Amino acid sequence: MPPLPKEELSRRRFLRLAAIGAAAAAGGTVPVLISCGESSSGPRPDQRGRSRLTQPGSIPASGATLIAQPGTVSVAGGAPSAALLFNGALPGPTIRARRGDVARIRLVNRLPEPTIVHWHGLIVPEVADGHPRNAIGAGATLDYAFPVVQRAGTFWYHPHPHGNTAAQIHRGLAGFFVVSDDEEDALRLPSGDREILLLLQDRDGDPARALRYEPTTGDMHEGMLRDVPFGNGVRLPTLDIVGARYRFRVLNGSQARVFRLALSDGTPLAVIGNDGGLLPAMTEEGSVFIGVGERVDFLLDFTDVPVGTRLMLKSLPFELPRVPGESSSQGAEMDVLELVRIGAAGAEGASSRPLPAILSSVSALGPPVHERTFLLSSTRQDAMHTINGRSFDMNRVDEQIPLGRVERWRFVNDSTLPHPVHLHGTHFQVESRIGGRNVVYAYERGWKDTVLVMPLETVDVLVRFDRYRGVFPLHCHNLQHEDMGMMLNVEVT
Repeated sequence: MPPLPKEELSRRRFLRLAAIGAAAAAGGTVPVLISCGESSSGPRPDQRGRSRLTQPGSIPASGATLIAQPGTVSVAGGAPSAALLFNGALPGPTIRARRGDVARIRLVNRLPEPTIVHWHGLIVPEVADGHPRNAIGAGATLDYAFPVVQRAGTFWYHPHPHGNTAAQIHRGLAGFFVVSDDEEDALRLPSGDREILLLLQDRDGDPARALRYEPTTGDMHEGMLRDVPFGNGVRLPTLDIVGARYRFRVLNGSQARVFRLALSDGTPLAVIGNDGGLLPAMTEEGSVFIGVGERVDFLLDFTDVPVGTRLMLKSLPFELPRVPGESSSQGAEMDVLELVRIGAAGAEGASSRPLPAILSSVSALGPPVHERTFLLSSTRQDAMHTINGRSFDMNRVDEQIPLGRVERWRFVNDSTLPHPVHLHGTHFQVESRIGGRNVVYAYERGWKDTVLVMPLETVDVLVRFDRYRGVFPLHCHNLQHEDMGMMLNVEVT
């Protein structure tokens, strides 16, 4: 049988996701579905072992249902492997909303264990944030309702049960949450087939083991690092591109891996956004560091790239300080996503027209009136990871901050391990970095919700909670570090 045309594949995927939502709303049983394509085999690898990058289907935030349940995934055409999936897919469906919408999302837990969903980067009320203490048990349902108040950007959703976040994400539970608004619409950025969502993860190279969560004692200290890059659940992904400008929304959804993204031919990445949405202005970068939980939004123009050219989106190598006698694959070079230039694009019109000098208006937070220091420590003894010498207690309030007050928060990393620090409940602005890389990059300007603090670095950020009171977590997004206690509670009063 010849392959189905692309529009028919999209129609089938839409009908499948719609059926899932309808069944959930009716309380019916939803069949276990296969991710990464329309058949149990998933995208089959080519002669070089690379598989076609797939794009997740989309559902609206107003009336969405997310069903977390066991399923199976076939990696690189191999035998089905056990997984945990949202709506039977890896990644889960992309939730789309516009600023000003009201998100109404039902979480159905069909896992044999508690779970909760955190809307990473979305500014939501405490009750909807997905705090670990609000995890729901097996068989339970939770209805979220919150206004979409932040600007356009690339956000994501993932489980947040304390002590089990790493396992649930690694086994497949994650998805994009994309917000649009009038400001971004006015830029007429690439969309449709020219908008590429890329969930980056590193996994075991053996397809049978890729989704197993089996951390070693060393993993619990350093964070779980594996040798093979995956994109949207696809092993060694490849993507056909035509002669046009593309937008790439990239999310690091790994356990501990830090990527340093760059193109193999040295073409700069035209970075237009990060965690909090659009940057004030586009910046051309030879490489971009992206820690776990961070996002980067960039444009690539393939108009003048000859047909047949193969480019590689790579993670460039970098060095970190090591404890004598220890080795690590953190910083290893990786071929993340192959890009293959195929036939002519046709008339592209305005797709490659220059961007305006100013993309977005980002107001500075102004001078802080209070300062706090957070010491990030990791030891091999009992694989302890702490903030200010304390391990997480979900019922203990560690810091209090008045609503509306600007503060300077200093993150001090005294270890030889990277710590991507994530704050719930607001966004912040990166002010300075001392030690280590010793620079605030242009792509870290604007608003952030996660900042990468490399070994022996001190990073200052300006913080203001200006929307909701309540208790919100601050934690390292190295998932083993988070599960092992590198998290605290901030109460906004």
